[in-house]
Amino acid sequence: MSTGEPSGDKPMPDAEGETAANREGEEEEDTDSMDGSGLYSLTEDGERETEGGRQERAKDKDGGKRAARKRNRPEQKEDDDDETMEAWLGAELRDLRGPTWRAVPSLRSREIGRNSHQFVRRVCGARGLVQRLELQGRLERHTGCVNTLHFNPSGTRLASGSDDLRVVIWDWAIRRAELEFDSGHKSNVFQAKFLPHSGDSTLAMCARDGQIRVAELSATQRCKNTKRVAQHKGAAHKLALEPDSPCSFLSAGEDAVVFGIDLRLDRPANKLVVVKEGDKKVGLYTIYVNPAKTHHFAVGGRDQYVRIYDQRKINENDNNGVLKKFCPSHLVSSESKTNITCLVYSHDGTELLASYNDEDIYLFDSNHSDGADYRRRYKGHRNNATVKGVNFYGPCSEFVVSGSDCGHIYLWDKYSARVVQFMEGDRGGVVNCLEPHPHLPGMATSGLDHDIKLWAPTAESPTGLKGLKEVMKKNKRERDEDSVRHGDQYDTQLLWFLMRHMRNRRPARRQTREGADQDTDESWSSPDSSDEEEGGPDHVQCMSS
Repeated sequence: MSTGEPSGDKPMPDAEGETAANREGEEEEDTDSMDGSGLYSLTEDGERETEGGRQERAKDKDGGKRAARKRNRPEQKEDDDDETMEAWLGAELRDLRGPTWRAVPSLRSREIGRNSHQFVRRVCGARGLVQRLELQGRLERHTGCVNTLHFNPSGTRLASGSDDLRVVIWDWAIRRAELEFDSGHKSNVFQAKFLPHSGDSTLAMCARDGQIRVAELSATQRCKNTKRVAQHKGAAHKLALEPDSPCSFLSAGEDAVVFGIDLRLDRPANKLVVVKEGDKKVGLYTIYVNPAKTHHFAVGGRDQYVRIYDQRKINENDNNGVLKKFCPSHLVSSESKTNITCLVYSHDGTELLASYNDEDIYLFDSNHSDGADYRRRYKGHRNNATVKGVNFYGPCSEFVVSGSDCGHIYLWDKYSARVVQFMEGDRGGVVNCLEPHPHLPGMATSGLDHDIKLWAPTAESPTGLKGLKEVMKKNKRERDEDSVRHGDQYDTQLLWFLMRHMRNRRPARRQTREGADQDTDESWSSPDSSDEEEGGPDHVQCMSS
């Protein structure tokens, strides 16, 4: 199997730029290094085996090997399966690096004022704290699956959107809903995001009805109104914010269209590109703006290619406007219907993560040339039943985090591609959204359950990754079986998911509570949109909680 390493690839530097020499003096005071605890074993669930135990077991195995094979063929098959699984999981892994943050020396340095401004950043990126993440509490308000989570830039508020068509703004620290309003959408809300530098007063939203809407929030915890600013001809799953702009963002839809939206214009929506492979349109599930080169954006959807565009020079007559494309080499000519459900840039825009349905998660170097292969591959989870998210975790993108159809949350060390944390997420069986806090160690997650879960590094001891072996084996086995039975499993599963939640009829609009604004919904015209498609502009009543 190819390692996916392009020629000339250099080892990644430590997140804080520390060298081995700088850390030598701290070895004796390492109280939180947890060396080796991220090296999961496929022979025990989170337990290490002594050398003597391995030797004794090897002797027993050699002595009774032939007899055991004759007596119990199923056991032999299981051993073969374990060996195959271990070989698959072990391929392309690297050694787990030493810790880049140590508790006692770091606290001592902060007390005397040395590097105190870096303390929080280093804590948030510490493997020792990732391995101590545990459930802190739940936010309960929605009556449907929670499809989107987004912290405001300061991290004091959390926005959530749901199949119940409502958006809630949370003061997550005290677990209280500060504002709740009707989104104005006619079907499942897929994203709701605070626009940066807007004073948390502007929220952009998209949904399965293809509408892109903007909510105006007041300082008195009210929703003034919501406005439709663009209309896709298919579901719109994702929005991409421009890091420094309070009035412009991008949207992508299953109609293969990317809209650039500028709220300062009379007609906010501008069609930037129709994504195609040859002459065939490629429906989109995800879009993200490069935080370092904001004129670059990446999209992914109903084929295997990550496409990067430059807004300044999109010429659809030249390579369909694409600046460059990435794809794992073994998927380029694959006959399986592979889709990208989510992609995201790293904190500095140099790396790009892409999660493939019923495949793995791949890390690309965004500065590499067109057609370059992946750099890392992250395995063990399952991405099949829903349009699942993926994200970086840590201020310097030190980790990769994803949900899974098995209901667990996985965190991989980015450099080694080894699982370092494994937590049970939704009881409903699928975790879709993972939103790291922008400044503190912790994150919020959601999925098919109707609540939001908050995670923080408060466990007394690091994870033992108990049960990881069996869950990863089960995910791989089901994935292989489905790939044999179904040539186009993804579309089948997506249809199943949508039909399941369409059973929940849209709830009757709640009456506006006393004192809430009752502004009429406004609708800006946009390319490819018409009032007839959506039954005309509707009236939206917003309310505070």
